[in-house]
Amino acid sequence: MKLSPNMEDYLEAVSLCADEKGVARVSDIRDMLGVKTPSVTGAVKALAKGGYVRHQPYSGIELTPKGRRAAEDVKKRHAILSRFLTQVLGVNPKIADMDACKMEHAVSRETLEKLHEYLHKQTGEKA
Repeated sequence: MKLSPNMEDYLEAVSLCADEKGVARVSDIRDMLGVKTPSVTGAVKALAKGGYVRHQPYSGIELTPKGRRAAEDVKKRHAILSRFLTQVLGVNPKIADMDACKMEHAVSRETLEKLHEYLHKQTGEKA
């Protein structure tokens, strides 16, 4: 199953909720993404079918190793883009976060790697 941008957003939300609250629940994901409960339920079922999450009704949603890798990849793309927008371009952090969320699904690996290298050169950190 190739993840759509929408499914990547759900994986990222599961990961962020689990990091923040110790467990990801449908209601937390719904509130984070501003969607309706049936949308979350449908996405979780599709992610479970694809092997990205485990979920038992009325309990938490858990990322599988495959889901964790995919979620971390999305979070990394988001962080690099957001950092570039704020630190290099001077975009307001809230706007940068919203824009990074849109861009993280469309940017190529090559462009992302170049942005990452550029940011590390600017800060003197190792890439």
